[in-house]
Amino acid sequence: FLTKIKKLLETVCHNCGKIKANTNDQKYLDALRFRDPKRRFDAVWRLSKDVLICEADPPLDEDDPFGKEGAKAVKGHGGCGNSQPQIRKEGISLVGTWKPNKNRDMMDDTDIQQPEKKPITPHMALNIFRNISEEDVRLMGLSNDYARPEWMIITVLPVPPPPVRPSVLVGGSGTGQRGEDDLTYKLAEIVRANQNVTRCEQEGSPEHVVREFESLLQYHVAT
Repeated sequence: FLTKIKKLLETVCHNCGKIKANTNDQKYLDALRFRDPKRRFDAVWRLSKDVLICEADPPLDEDDPFGKEGAKAVKGHGGCGNSQPQIRKEGISLVGTWKPNKNRDMMDDTDIQQPEKKPITPHMALNIFRNISEEDVRLMGLSNDYARPEWMIITVLPVPPPPVRPSVLVGGSGTGQRGEDDLTYKLAEIVRANQNVTRCEQEGSPEHVVREFESLLQYHVAT
């Protein structure tokens, strides 16, 4: 699901979980008319992936007697106003690049001008997907009953029973030693990698050390 996860992260805001596309744009309204969920998701994604700011509603002018009436007539995007990253896939990982906000006051040219680049961890993606409302899930062409975005990230790994991964004879003779199936060896590697992550978190290891073990765990689960 990594490609689908990347597209979802490019479609919704990483802070509030709203769809980034302009909801008043005619192209967006046309995209919602697609009855095929796959075509609708692809259309909404294409309109959202290049949006780098989650558009917030303009503040109401208390002195304007027509302000509230105008706000009711035109429904805003209702976003949070935070900047959004450009996402690239590097192997089995996702990396986000946040461009500097041009609207911020220029305090230090060396700090503001440099884009911020950092990995998007599975835990970050899980929290983002949990913020997506049921209405936005439906508008994107997904299902709240069968295809919630956060379900694409493995949090509990099903373990097949021994009949699915039976032991095998080593050497091909009926009297030789028995060895474990390849799937059993892989499950053992996943358990060991998960134990290393848990141990590092309990011991308060540095963040980069925990991230290395998390990447190893992700590699074993993916392969």
